[in-house]
Amino acid sequence: MQNPAQQAVSEVNQAVPPAVSGEFNPPQLGRLTLWPPVVLAPMAGITNAPFRRLCRHFGAGLYVSEMITARFLASREPRALRQAAFHESESPRSIQLYGVDPYHVGEAVAVLREEIGVDHIDLNFGCPVRKVTKKGGGAAIPLKPRLLGNIVRAAVSRAGEIPVTLKFRVGIDDSLPTYLSTGRVAEEEGCAAVALHARTAAQYYDGEARWDFIRRLKETVRIPVLGNGDIWEAGDALRMMRQTGCDGVVIGRGCLGRPWLFRDLAAVFEGRNPGNPPNSGEIAKIMRLQLQMSVDWFGERLAVSTFRKHAHWYLKDFPDLKPLRDRLVRITAQAELDTLLGEMKPDIPFPVNALRVPRGKTNPPQKVQLPPGYLDQLDDDRPPGADAEDMTSGG
Repeated sequence: MQNPAQQAVSEVNQAVPPAVSGEFNPPQLGRLTLWPPVVLAPMAGITNAPFRRLCRHFGAGLYVSEMITARFLASREPRALRQAAFHESESPRSIQLYGVDPYHVGEAVAVLREEIGVDHIDLNFGCPVRKVTKKGGGAAIPLKPRLLGNIVRAAVSRAGEIPVTLKFRVGIDDSLPTYLSTGRVAEEEGCAAVALHARTAAQYYDGEARWDFIRRLKETVRIPVLGNGDIWEAGDALRMMRQTGCDGVVIGRGCLGRPWLFRDLAAVFEGRNPGNPPNSGEIAKIMRLQLQMSVDWFGERLAVSTFRKHAHWYLKDFPDLKPLRDRLVRITAQAELDTLLGEMKPDIPFPVNALRVPRGKTNPPQKVQLPPGYLDQLDDDRPPGADAEDMTSGG
């Protein structure tokens, strides 16, 4: 007999049947063939090597690093080099780069190609963070297509055979859309694909993603288009692709505390129904695996501190587990996780309420700040200053 969460997943499967043979073609990103057509979104402080390996454990796809700032990578700052490191088992190696100056972006791409050895580079132009946009960076850059083109051209020219893609938002707000012009620049400058987060910078992470913009972008450019926004279940990915015609999906907050989403995505793209959600005992095994991978990579102290937010996401909305979650987010040693998980009943079903609950960023709408007079000089291709860059932003 199915528990309520399993029944809820079954109902989703009936509403959104799995793919049939030949329904979707594997998108080609330069020399990379992407199947299933699934990409892990770069997320600051999250998509490090251990988390990428854990997600890959559940299913194939393209697993992108957390965003790295070009200026710091070009100058070989230790922190940037650590962020750009890959586990020996990772293939293909994908990295996201952010920069506002064509010179530094080009130099960083050269480091990635010649010294680190990556297989894919994604450029981020979707950061909505106020301290970045008010200096002319992040989501503000697509407002200036000449500057955007110079940055993209520098990356593509230095990348050689390595495919370069762009990830961006719909625009600043509803009155300042930039996604179509950004898609055209990407195509003209030789990018292999584009990915659209179907929200404006003003929306931040609030409200629903508006998938119709993905459809319009797909109708505008001739390179592959990947859609991003509000994919909480495997069926959402199929709905997005069927409604918009996009070539693949980018998974962000939907996999936080739920890395088995990539298993479900692989299933539906191969024509199978996804499996049942894991119960508490199975989730405890996954949590232990992720923390062990992190300890092996970072050492125990840093691994434990970065894992605490994941512990909260894994058990979010589980009934009667709030006291345990409160203790888990304060652990200081790996052994504490084992002890606390040992107190948890191993057969608690995955709660229905947690199937689609947002995890991670839930910032409310905002008024996007731009530099004074920024909209009066949109043909200006001068790069903003270094203060328009930030090592912890994203899009």
